[in-house]
Amino acid sequence: MNGMRKKVTASEKICKEIRETFEKDFGRAENLDDLLSRLMNLSIKRILVEALEAEVDSYLGRGYYSRGERERNGYRNGYESKNITTSEGKIKIPVPQVRDSGETYRSGILSNIPRISPALEKAAVEAYVRGLSTRDIEKVFVDENGESLLSKDSVSLLTESLWEEYDAFQSRSLSDLDVVYLFVDGVYESLRRRTGMKEAILCAWGILSDGRKILISLAQGNKECHATWRDFFRDMVKRGLRMPLLIVQDGNPGGIKAAEEIFTKTKRQRCIAHKLRNIANTLSRNEIETILPRFKAVYYAEDRGIAEILVKRIVEDFSEVYPGAVKCMLDDLDACLSHLDFPPGHRKYIRTTNLLERCFVEEKRRTKIIPGFFTEKSALKLVYGTLIRASEKWQRIKMTPLELALLKNVRKLMGGEENSRFISFSFEKVV
Repeated sequence: MNGMRKKVTASEKICKEIRETFEKDFGRAENLDDLLSRLMNLSIKRILVEALEAEVDSYLGRGYYSRGERERNGYRNGYESKNITTSEGKIKIPVPQVRDSGETYRSGILSNIPRISPALEKAAVEAYVRGLSTRDIEKVFVDENGESLLSKDSVSLLTESLWEEYDAFQSRSLSDLDVVYLFVDGVYESLRRRTGMKEAILCAWGILSDGRKILISLAQGNKECHATWRDFFRDMVKRGLRMPLLIVQDGNPGGIKAAEEIFTKTKRQRCIAHKLRNIANTLSRNEIETILPRFKAVYYAEDRGIAEILVKRIVEDFSEVYPGAVKCMLDDLDACLSHLDFPPGHRKYIRTTNLLERCFVEEKRRTKIIPGFFTEKSALKLVYGTLIRASEKWQRIKMTPLELALLKNVRKLMGGEENSRFISFSFEKVV
């Protein structure tokens, strides 16, 4: 190439800035709201610049890196900065220029910018939560007469414009996250190309030693088998995730086996919400009201000693009358009580996967009007959009100096001395 460098479009530079923001700041930002606001600004900026570049491509009849046989419509002539006012404030965008055309080139998008700007923000938000469907974007970018403000090429670009943000989220380093509690679960969505079949999207979120709750990873799983969960866990470890103190999950055998294989020193907590539903399934409606509280008391005991006493009494009282319920309780009992080994103030947060279960309910509310996704990609974008928005509202949990000291001791007992410096650092900072 003799030192010649390929020209880079303004939209490509913005993409790089988005990726770098994820890699450098996500998981370390003290103010998550400010970070997400900055990412939203960059997303709006990227969508608009890509639309302007597509408009120029259409006008010239050729793409940025191609040359037409006849240069009859003019040439690209770099970019000029222009300020666009949005509810987030002024955003400076690079506007592509055209020279030597038969007539002065005027952007139809910029001429309609007072109307496009609010719609653009709406599209950026909807892009996260509606799966970036072309139909939705086309409905947003219309004037008061119902006419489209963007070309078909521009709309096609918009449907893909935020996918790379998910890709950056999923490929970012996890090495700086001091994850104390790791939660995993899966949500199923229907794909039209596989009629009658649903595919799992695997999710991981965590509570850090500074008390933050964050979304960590999200990936297509096809089905919740050992191989898919193992690959999901391996990917997080490959990206630098250190051994958490506790992993919370449901009773999926493949997920349990994979967690024990990858997180060899991590304690496992069986989600007691799932366990109680399993026990309830062995009882009649009347029995659920009168008998289930006895089983529930086991999992909400003050310590393991009391829990073991309650278990012994249930076995004595109910083994003959409710053998199915007793058998279900005894199955994986130790994992159901793991939360009792951790600070009392944390137990209500770590004995279930309810945090993301509630988010799944919201996600299902949004997807129930969709008969099925065409592709795995469109499903991932919608689930990611819903969960990342929900995670903005997750509240920190309190981490007192005493609780951090207890967690550090748990780490030592697990043989995880190599990771204790993270919790130790957090403890010293709180003190």
